Amino acid sequence: MTQIVVPTLGESVSEATVATWLKKVGDAVAVDEPLVELETDKVTLEVNATEAGVLSSIIVQEGEDVEVGALLGEIGAEGSAANDSPAPTKAEKPAEKVETPKVEVSSNDDGHKLSPAVLKMVNDNKLDANKIPASGKGGRLSKEDVINFMESGQSSSAPAAKAPVPTAPVPVAKSSGECEERVRMTRLRQSIAKRLKGAQETAAILTTFNEVDMGAIMALRKQYQENFVKKHDVKLGFMSFFVKAAVQALKEFPAVNAEIDGDEIVYKNYYDIGIAVSTPQGLIVPVVRDCDKKSMAQIEKDIIDVGTRARDGKVAIEEMQGGTFTVTNGGIFGSLMSTPILNAPQSAILGMHKIQQRPMVMPDGSVEARPMMYLAMSYDHRIIDGKESVQFLVRIKEALEDPQRLLLDL
Repeated sequence: MTQIVVPTLGESVSEATVATWLKKVGDAVAVDEPLVELETDKVTLEVNATEAGVLSSIIVQEGEDVEVGALLGEIGAEGSAANDSPAPTKAEKPAEKVETPKVEVSSNDDGHKLSPAVLKMVNDNKLDANKIPASGKGGRLSKEDVINFMESGQSSSAPAAKAPVPTAPVPVAKSSGECEERVRMTRLRQSIAKRLKGAQETAAILTTFNEVDMGAIMALRKQYQENFVKKHDVKLGFMSFFVKAAVQALKEFPAVNAEIDGDEIVYKNYYDIGIAVSTPQGLIVPVVRDCDKKSMAQIEKDIIDVGTRARDGKVAIEEMQGGTFTVTNGGIFGSLMSTPILNAPQSAILGMHKIQQRPMVMPDGSVEARPMMYLAMSYDHRIIDGKESVQFLVRIKEALEDPQRLLLDL
């Protein structure tokens, strides 16, 4: 037998949730073939088969929490029957079996399946798992279910109950006829919530706005797009202009590229730009390294690469760490203006928005319809003064309205 175990999940990550088994017991597996997806509070990662054979057992079910090194399942030799696989040996963890005398989980055949952590909590508090409403996937009990049950006071009530408690959440009808549905937050969504709330509670966040005429960049892209694609095999987008403009402004205003560590300010002499990417699991921010040393073509390629892999859940944890400044583009969803929240511990974030034709008064007094975009920069007022933030955004505006400045480093 070959054991399937939880791999090292990355720095500061010790626990994951089994999201999806990609194979069923009895399925043939090849070397390096993905078997199961694990969801951490930062990324979703796949566990691949180290040997070819047949998936002989699944020990940890979908929705259950596991720690690094935990046994997920086993791979047997090809041709072995899934039902003939022996029970775990003494060296393996017997606690994974639900048939423990301490908990009456099968007394009414309700199908409760308990993870080791939930099992311990139920046993320690002398609870009957059959009486606890379960909200986990497939009617499984979660730690939150047990905690909510104890806090409700039902654990100390008389054990007599005429009807069994449902094992799955039942939508509650409102007077208006609408229904509610409770869905457990994913680890990534919980992490996003904590980070964003933490940024608001820690930093003194303020947002400054400006607007930029995108006409010059749009004309430049139209003029050179065909030749750019032929030479670099990638389209010239807007994002590389914004990244280059940001790097240029960061060099002039180093406090925007810094962070607070205790009672010290850490100034960064490198420019690793985070690019916010919306994925089905939530917003993540992979980092494009050394943007000051890369061409616009390479930046475009890197952004496409990390963006595609982020949406496919293929970005490593290391690729989302160490950024110095973040750019987010709500304009692709139609946002006209917003106030982005800091990506802690960074001190600033630049928000791009939708390009929209608006009447503008030109220097000669005439009025023209121009392709305008609102820019927003949220910043930590503890480290960045208002004057610096305004001037920083003006430098970005100037570089974008006169793209030659980016080439000449002006």
